[in-house]
Amino acid sequence: MNFLPPNLAPAYPEIFLLIMVCVLLLVDLMVGEKMRYVTYLLAQIALFGCALITFTTSVPEVVYTFSGMFVDDALADVLKLMVYITVSMFLVYSHKYLAMRGLFSGEFFSLVLFATLGMMVMISASNFLILYLGLELLSLSLYAMVALRRDSVVATEAAMKFFILGALSSGFLLYGMSLVYGVTGALDITRVTEVIQSGVVDSTVLVVGLVFIIAGISFKLSVAPFHMWVPDVYQGAPTAVVLFIGSAPKLAAFGFVMRLLVEGMGGMVADWQGMLIILTILSMAVGNLAAIAQTNIKRMLAYSTISHMGFMLLGIISADGNGYSSSMFYIVVYVIMTLGTFGMLMLLSHEEFEAERLDDFKGLNRRNPWYAFITLLLMFSLAGIPPTVGFYAKLSVLQAVLGAGYIWLAVVAVLFSLIGAFYYLRIVKLMYFDEPESDAPISPHGDVELLISVNGLAVIVFGIFPQTLMTLCVYAIQRPI
Repeated sequence: MNFLPPNLAPAYPEIFLLIMVCVLLLVDLMVGEKMRYVTYLLAQIALFGCALITFTTSVPEVVYTFSGMFVDDALADVLKLMVYITVSMFLVYSHKYLAMRGLFSGEFFSLVLFATLGMMVMISASNFLILYLGLELLSLSLYAMVALRRDSVVATEAAMKFFILGALSSGFLLYGMSLVYGVTGALDITRVTEVIQSGVVDSTVLVVGLVFIIAGISFKLSVAPFHMWVPDVYQGAPTAVVLFIGSAPKLAAFGFVMRLLVEGMGGMVADWQGMLIILTILSMAVGNLAAIAQTNIKRMLAYSTISHMGFMLLGIISADGNGYSSSMFYIVVYVIMTLGTFGMLMLLSHEEFEAERLDDFKGLNRRNPWYAFITLLLMFSLAGIPPTVGFYAKLSVLQAVLGAGYIWLAVVAVLFSLIGAFYYLRIVKLMYFDEPESDAPISPHGDVELLISVNGLAVIVFGIFPQTLMTLCVYAIQRPI
């Protein structure tokens, strides 16, 4: 029997990253406390190397390997490159904050890279088991990151809630996959699609399996009514960890939805459209209404995340190429805004102080007009006010859902978006019209100062010229699958 070795080229970035994690852990054992920045640099080098490999090995064709369980296509390449950029920006934003909180360690950076590896596997998976393995690698890394401050009761409690509810959602997802496997007799996404479209399977069992799969996905996307963990984890975890949870994993979750729902369960589009409509309305309602009552900005941004994920699902509901590309555009824009917002929170924090109350933004214009302006751009974009990119992102998904004939759903989304504008504009009011509670200087490192300025200005530049980013999303979605 001749053994044919698999084509490893599509998995080169994952292999390289795994090697770099091992190198980082070994180097961390050898360097002292004062040389800890070496592990930070190694993490950045690992991400740069992955980006270089992904870019150079990208080909126009769709390439399958490992017996069809792993795929390399335009969607995978674009999402992976965005994940690398996001994680790299996260490391730049958070390194000073991590050092102040005693989290600037090899353990933290290795967990970040393991989580990144899980995201990469999720994005390229073409098999139910590989999807699940990537998801669990990401999830377990996130649980550990939340609980890394063992001396913090709040962080430990948040990690326990996150872990228990995460385990429950993983059980839902796995049970749903097992039902689909039981009916179709296949785990490969392409084979599952073929069997469903043939119409020779028990549709009742498939729908039950789909319900459990949607429940599992909803937890990972942070949409209502599976949102219970989000506010507690956002409030209890260190701000740097919250930034990570709220950014790069959302890109991976979008890839997960595309692989599992759109590609794998595309033949059941009428069934999952109805379920997603319910989740979308609940998410926009719960997220926007609950955020108004919050005084802790991390909890407010948690509910904001829930509403934004509901908005993102509008494009998926439209069930066509334009809708999928608009959803991808929305998730990318959301990640850009999240990076800037939480980067500003870490910028305002120092050793004895954690900036997490709305009142901490009072009088920011008097303390530092430039950072107040950057925050204003971010808040306007989160609220969807032109000419920021957040407005164009919301417009694109609304156009997609209107094109699918869901006029009433677009009207509901616009109404909830108007309600949501209140709590973003409240922060602008605090910055420009209230007296500051503290005169403490804001002194970021040069790299953070430059990055947060670029991040904030990108919100307005992409808002005026959104075509480049939108074209990239269209390219990723409309390639042959």
